Amino acid sequence: MSSQIEAIESRLNPLREQLKNHELYAALKTLEHVKTFTEFHVYAVWDFMSLLKALQMQFTCVQTPWMPAADPAIARFINEIVHGEESDLNEKGEPNSHFEMYLDAMREIGASTASIEHFVATLRKGTAVADALQQANAPQAAQDFVNYNFSLIEAGKAHEIASAFTFGREDVIPDMFIAILDRSATSEDSFMKFRYYLDRHIELDGDEHGPISLKMIEKLCGSDPQRWKEAEAIAITSLEKRLALWDSIYKAL
Repeated sequence: MSSQIEAIESRLNPLREQLKNHELYAALKTLEHVKTFTEFHVYAVWDFMSLLKALQMQFTCVQTPWMPAADPAIARFINEIVHGEESDLNEKGEPNSHFEMYLDAMREIGASTASIEHFVATLRKGTAVADALQQANAPQAAQDFVNYNFSLIEAGKAHEIASAFTFGREDVIPDMFIAILDRSATSEDSFMKFRYYLDRHIELDGDEHGPISLKMIEKLCGSDPQRWKEAEAIAITSLEKRLALWDSIYKAL
């Protein structure tokens, strides 16, 4: 791991500890609490793929005529993560995206998928993300979270998108999800699809995707101190946005 990555990780430790020990996890004591959690969190599950696709569009060829990637190493990093997130195998061994697995898990526990399904359907009609969120009546905290990430996507700076993706998502997800399993009622109930989703994320993000994402940051920032500075700032803000989302879910329980 580079000294720059270590420096960012050190700066993020206080925020990561806040996330890891957030009072939200211990508050997930009933099935209704878990339902509420998923109805907020599903939007973060969805927009994760948009950050990933923004990187894929910049660093791999997703159009014809095909052209070789400018940086095959970054292209490989991204394509490996896309493969695992967009076309993984569900608990039955069937190909499925992690977003679709999450929706199935929500249905299994009786959580409402009406808002997120309306959101996706509205997007398919060509509606802008911010407008689609409002039309779907998404929780305000979820709207704020998604809109922040799409501001990065629209700005188009690859190292900033990668920083939000890595430090705000992939690099911290194992800690958060382990805490949910260990400290909430979900560890005592047989929510098969939900537990499979959490276990799968812990396995992929901790063992594979997290390290790959860190290598991608190193590649994108290289020896440019300004890029490292911007990547760190985005990493901090991304975790602060996640904390704000968690605070809002906690208040809604």
